[in-house]
Amino acid sequence: MKRAKRIYILLGILAAACAATFIILRVEEKKEQIRNSDEIILEIAADSVESLSWENEETSLSFHKEDSWVYDDDSAFPVDDEKIGELLARFESFGVSFIIEEVEDYGQYGLDDPVCTISLSAGDQSYEITLGDYSTMDSERYVSIGDGNVYLVPEDPLDYFDAVLSDMIKNDEIPSLDTVSQITFSGEEEYSASYVENSEDTYQPEDVYFTEQGGESVPLDTERVSSYLSSLSSLELTDYVTYNASQEELSQYGLDSPELTVAVDYSYEDENGETVSDTFSLSVSRDPEEAKEAVEEAQAQTTDSSEEEEEITAYARVGESPIVYQIAGSGYEALMQYAYNDLRHSEVLTADFADITQLDITLEENQYTISSEETEEGRVCSYNGQELDVTELESALTALTADSFTDEEPSQKEEISLTVHLDNENFPTVEIVLYRYDGEHCLAQVDGKSFALVSRSLAVDLIEAVNAIVLS
Repeated sequence: MKRAKRIYILLGILAAACAATFIILRVEEKKEQIRNSDEIILEIAADSVESLSWENEETSLSFHKEDSWVYDDDSAFPVDDEKIGELLARFESFGVSFIIEEVEDYGQYGLDDPVCTISLSAGDQSYEITLGDYSTMDSERYVSIGDGNVYLVPEDPLDYFDAVLSDMIKNDEIPSLDTVSQITFSGEEEYSASYVENSEDTYQPEDVYFTEQGGESVPLDTERVSSYLSSLSSLELTDYVTYNASQEELSQYGLDSPELTVAVDYSYEDENGETVSDTFSLSVSRDPEEAKEAVEEAQAQTTDSSEEEEEITAYARVGESPIVYQIAGSGYEALMQYAYNDLRHSEVLTADFADITQLDITLEENQYTISSEETEEGRVCSYNGQELDVTELESALTALTADSFTDEEPSQKEEISLTVHLDNENFPTVEIVLYRYDGEHCLAQVDGKSFALVSRSLAVDLIEAVNAIVLS
């Protein structure tokens, strides 16, 4: 009997516990109800917001609006109004997908210790939006706006409000440099290049950039200049080191006396279709201490060519902007290739081979003439009345390029000379002479002026191509 009595008592306790659990579950079910929703819980016009702040795991930032947005901790910080606008746009029509009502335990949604708290004010209204855990099951974020409910939102505000101060800066912009009238370089070498179409100072119609050298207007290589402008346009100005540079800081970054300042006069079409002219300038310098060490190493000739590629720390500044940026070493190196010898033509003959009407060649004191005339089938070349295949000669002549430029006068024997006759009123002929120089190079003169050292192997290819024609 006693054993049966104990069993009845235990059964009674179990029944009571089950009843209590059932009641608790019913109560919880009543307190927290989850339902689907497409409700818009906030509609805050971005232009009505007067202050905005947020605190996330990385930082705490606050801004207020005057004529434009101002960083509360430092009014000198250049705030990007558009970026603030992107943040505020989240709440112009802030919709949800689930509502959890009558919440008592915010901890289970990560809202007792939120990953981000966003505060803003608009007129007399203040808002606080807290971001909790991310529901991996729903792929949505738990959010509270302080109304007693918890929401799951399809668009995660943390994708935007994980921003730190550097994300909010109004960086300087490099314009599109598609229509350039002049480029001015100020540095170790100083000169300007002007855009001129249909110039009479070249026999190459593609040449549109010209500079003054020795009192003469000379063409630059359009492809090289365009590549330089592309390097300038694509330079990334995103990694600022100071946003309010003092004179001392400019000196620290080598920008009180820049290694190079490049100024570009350009034009663009505004929103009204009007052509506007402007000038963009950029100054760059390598880190002064790093540059000093590089010079010392070069002078001591301690740099081993087998060592790893040299690391470069460099800085840039747009015009008189207070912002100084650190730029990639590759970007610095590209911009420092600005000298005349970097941008000039490297080809000994820049004319198109198709424009040649005759070649007068002197080789080993013998003279030869190769003629070229236009026919319905194209240009036909001939020597001594016989039609020629000049493929090898064309390749050899157009392959003559500078290994290095020089104004050194020749002191050794002439190897080969050519008078190139062109179908060009301004430049009917071009004189090219190759002289011996050393075992690796020949010295090339163009129109009586020393031009460059070219690979001796290229000179040999040209001589062999001529011999293949005249000795056959």
